[in-house]
Amino acid sequence: MVPYKLYGRTNSGSWAVQVALEEIGLLYESFWVGREPSDIAELQKINPTGKVPALVLPDGTFVFESAAMLIHLAQAYPQSGLAPLGSGQAVFLQWMVFLSANVYEAALRMFYPERYSVGGVSADAIKLKAKSDFIAHLDVLSGSLTPYVLGNRYSIADIYLYMLVSWWPDDKAHFSARLPRIAAHMQLIGARPAVMKTEVLHAG
Repeated sequence: MVPYKLYGRTNSGSWAVQVALEEIGLLYESFWVGREPSDIAELQKINPTGKVPALVLPDGTFVFESAAMLIHLAQAYPQSGLAPLGSGQAVFLQWMVFLSANVYEAALRMFYPERYSVGGVSADAIKLKAKSDFIAHLDVLSGSLTPYVLGNRYSIADIYLYMLVSWWPDDKAHFSARLPRIAAHMQLIGARPAVMKTEVLHAG
């Protein structure tokens, strides 16, 4: 079997995709991409955006956007149980898009505020608003955690949520007190073997 090829780096969207590959038990190769112009140019041969993650499927198809990769993997291997079938799929897709379009977007503004600093708006003001939005979006989602995003069913959405929450840059205790359901979710997902293995791989 030709393995999947995952191009990524630490503290990026490739983390969740790697957990998904581990959860499903797929054969894959991982390639760490540096930030030098030469590294980006090499990556652009696979992903024209030059961003990580990028995933090459066994048939040679390449995919970018971490949410798209996660949804594809979960649906391509229904035996994994990482995505619901039937009517439950609508809510699953709702939260995957919500996480990508809102929580991930707020994280980008938190870490790269200078990219959005136009028209006299300071990067500091953009970062502060991004943090507020990040919390607000998670507050919306937290009401659905019982204990997983899809109720009592674990899914790829939980991996995605865990990764995004782990990026919170400030005091973790205050964050946990503000969003206790999110904090409980982090503990629950963090204990999964595939998550722990991926954490070690990224730490090394």
